[in-house]
Amino acid sequence: MYEQSSIIRLYRTPAFTPAKSAEILSKLQKQNAKVQNLQTEICYHVELSRDQLSPKDLSKLKWILRSPFHPENLSEKPQLSSHSNSTLIEVGPRFNFSTSNSTNAVSICHSLDLKIVTRLEVSRRYLIDLTGSITKTEEDELASGLFDRMTECRYTESNIPRKSFNEKLVKKDDLRDVDIMGKGRAALQEINDELGLAFDESDLDYYTNLFKNILKRNPTSVECFDLAQSNSEHSRHWFFKGKMVIDGVEYEKSLIDMIIETQKHTNANNVIKFSDNSSAIKGYIHRSLKPVNAGSVSELRPVNSESHLIFTAETHNFPTGVAPFSGATTGTGGRIRDVECVGRGGYCIAGTAGYSVGNLNIEDYPLSWEDPTFEYPTNFAAPVDILIEASNGASDYGNKFGEPLISGFTRSFGMIDDQEERREWIKPIMFSGGIGFMEANMTEKEKPEKGHQIVKIGGPVYRIGVGGGSASSVEVQGDNKEELDFNAVQRGDAEMENKLNRVVRACLELGRSNPILSIHGEQIKSGVEPAGGVIYANRFDLGDPTINALELWGAEYQESNALLCKKDALELWGAEYQESNALLCKKEDTNLLREICKRERCPINCVGEVTGNGRVVLTLDDEQKIIPFNLDLNHVLGKMPRKVFTSTRIAKKLPKLAFPNDISIYKIAKKLPKLAVFPNDISIYKSLELVLRLPAVSSKRYLTNKVDRCVTGLVAQQQCVGPLHTPLANVAVTAITHFGYEGIASSIGEQPIKGLIDNAAGARLTVAEALSNLVFANITDLKEPT
Repeated sequence: MYEQSSIIRLYRTPAFTPAKSAEILSKLQKQNAKVQNLQTEICYHVELSRDQLSPKDLSKLKWILRSPFHPENLSEKPQLSSHSNSTLIEVGPRFNFSTSNSTNAVSICHSLDLKIVTRLEVSRRYLIDLTGSITKTEEDELASGLFDRMTECRYTESNIPRKSFNEKLVKKDDLRDVDIMGKGRAALQEINDELGLAFDESDLDYYTNLFKNILKRNPTSVECFDLAQSNSEHSRHWFFKGKMVIDGVEYEKSLIDMIIETQKHTNANNVIKFSDNSSAIKGYIHRSLKPVNAGSVSELRPVNSESHLIFTAETHNFPTGVAPFSGATTGTGGRIRDVECVGRGGYCIAGTAGYSVGNLNIEDYPLSWEDPTFEYPTNFAAPVDILIEASNGASDYGNKFGEPLISGFTRSFGMIDDQEERREWIKPIMFSGGIGFMEANMTEKEKPEKGHQIVKIGGPVYRIGVGGGSASSVEVQGDNKEELDFNAVQRGDAEMENKLNRVVRACLELGRSNPILSIHGEQIKSGVEPAGGVIYANRFDLGDPTINALELWGAEYQESNALLCKKDALELWGAEYQESNALLCKKEDTNLLREICKRERCPINCVGEVTGNGRVVLTLDDEQKIIPFNLDLNHVLGKMPRKVFTSTRIAKKLPKLAFPNDISIYKIAKKLPKLAVFPNDISIYKSLELVLRLPAVSSKRYLTNKVDRCVTGLVAQQQCVGPLHTPLANVAVTAITHFGYEGIASSIGEQPIKGLIDNAAGARLTVAEALSNLVFANITDLKEPT
């Protein structure tokens, strides 16, 4: 037998391609001139459920992990070791966070009967050769550029796990009473500052009165945290719904009222509007393929269906600024989840994306309109890094999930305006839009009733997106703690969302027997409003064993959905089938249930029940002895006083256009952001060269050449058009069936720069751009399928 501790380690070299290694080396050399050379390897940390592995199983494990072209590069001992004038730096995933790569690797191992493997993480080892010795501070600086401190950490001799990734983890309980009854408003202010809850003055007054005078008890820390999340600007859109006072004049209608009012003057074909997770318009009756026996190996037959058309959109700005790759990844994932959660379930077709960032300041590539002296928040990535890594993150998630990206936009902008104010996307825009469709008879969610089961399907709970709603509601002026910012960013697992998507699809394909009564991608309590329910914290699968009650209740574990179903449909979901990754099904569909469990491998937890008393209770045990959260839904999600927003118009003093005779564009480069000047000695060629360097105009190959553009077979026109795939289409066109011309045409209009001169004109031009892209699109070569 192969005797070893419960974690064995295998090593493979090199960790990167020569090009990637050269890129990392160049980055290190810019950090420290003593860096001379770089060698890399990766280490597989394989956690086992027992302390021994048979030679046969070890051979099978090596076969999984080795390179098919260079199997000799995998070894049981490190191939790199430090020596004089060198340093060895190892970095990898945090020990308390089981990565999505580990989830998929363990699934592969189990499929090959390696059930002994419980976790498999990969770290990267860098052997850096130096021309001389370096200090501990210099070494730490080199290491800091080699890993993402949000999801990773440095591995050292003292902290590396020996027998289990969980051996040194400590669970920090944060459940306590907030003494409002004793200290009043000051107690709420203290926890607001400690947890970064983003309560404003009206929030502090409202909640102090709620607990002190109405409920007459102290809230728990979990309740305070939940109220901050549920009623944050991010979640409730107070600004759009608030009372506007402009130049001393109070306006009766809110911004959202004015937006809703447009529906009185448009085509009355809206099926879902200003509710649910997405919008939907009336669709078509069409032919589509559906399995005879949903969720199992089955014959597909063409059937007539009526489907409505879905579009959903959201931004993931704050997380993308803090951690561009992960923030954009889960921006895409969250939006896909919204398409899945429309009505009683929706189908995903394609995605759109957009990015707006500040001045790029690309190294050795000066642009005359950029000011290199501009400063940026230390807790945000640089604009150029955001543009690269955010687009990488969104593309990575879409590619892994299997969603084509077929339209988008990109902008970079930063200037000092005529009022000597800086105008720039300091907090970036990460826009994600989704195109899909839904069954016409599945548009309405069923109302929760007593006895309905509350179920969570998808990935386990991680410490991710904790405080995201309140954190993103804080203005980016340094008034939030940087570590809280990193806690608020989520992490994505596209493969798990794909499994989740297949579960939802299988339920929809059951037709009228669809067991999903209501499905939600937000926090669980949203799904039980207004009936209320009890949720058992001990029934959740934990991807991080150190999760406490506050984090479990406040986290946004991305690839999971909460749904409601009838009790009899869940009796098969208890302990008997939970280990088999069962999905929602009625009693008589036992065989179908088993097949879906086997095929989709999607975790599921029955975590609670609808009570019908209007309250939401979170309990840590089945006996309800410890209750961190116990509030009436009217106090959490009910109607609260409108907030008042007072604004004063600032008159724009636009300078006259000037055409100097004795100055070149290079001499006035520093003044260009401040003055509307046009040099008369600039050539058409030079003007064109400058325009083509704008990210909004320049080549988009760095965006389009790394994404799926036609997967699913429903894309009628992808974003790259023309014989060389160089021009970009103004409109995205998708079908909803493989058998006809019924489908969706979608475009994006955005004119933010013009809004600096005239807000109304910018808005009108945005709508006009979207409409002209749709109306005047040249769509050709649509043919009958053969």
